[in-house]
Amino acid sequence: MKIPAVPDAPPNDRALHDISILLRPGTPEWPGDTPYDCRWTARRAGGSSVNLSCISGSPHVGTHADAPLHVQDGWPASHQLPLEAFVGRCRVVDVTLSDGPLDVAQLGLADGERVQRLLLQTGRCIAAGAFPERWPALATRCVDLLLQRGLRLLGVDCPSVDERESSSLDVHHRLFAGGAWVLENLDLSGVAPGEYELVALPLRIDGLDAAPVRAALRALPATRTA
Repeated sequence: MKIPAVPDAPPNDRALHDISILLRPGTPEWPGDTPYDCRWTARRAGGSSVNLSCISGSPHVGTHADAPLHVQDGWPASHQLPLEAFVGRCRVVDVTLSDGPLDVAQLGLADGERVQRLLLQTGRCIAAGAFPERWPALATRCVDLLLQRGLRLLGVDCPSVDERESSSLDVHHRLFAGGAWVLENLDLSGVAPGEYELVALPLRIDGLDAAPVRAALRALPATRTA
């Protein structure tokens, strides 16, 4: 049976823009973590009725949501990640020219401005196939202020919301303790800074410290005028 080709989708100002890392062998893992791998366990070419595959690796390889359990025993695990935090209006902010700890002024937020979901475009993404040497992270005082302003989710296009050398993981701890959640290893290379709708649902996996995510952005609905 010939499978019909999928027709080209008509132009759509609200089409989904995939901001997930393509997961494949060779996708950079955190140094020392378990790399992603995949293999075939059955092939039709070998006489099986179906093609079957098997995957293995750390849930932190590629785009993922950290669970609080990642940094503290007894905190919520992957199956307890709340879907509502990962869906809704978000802001993409370009911080590619920054290196040091980021403060609110570098995020372009007005005094007292609230933001529930914030995605940082650092330009240190693993999508090109290399693990970055360093990347910027929020200063802890900035995290505290954002939490006061209603932050529910922080996403980054680099491997961690904390700096690479951090062992205390202060940003993780402050976010989780303040009721916010974490997305890491996004691919924001083709995204202009601004306001979007985010859809980034973690897989429902029991008891782990992270869950893989398929993340996408789309433009907000146009505002109708009289």
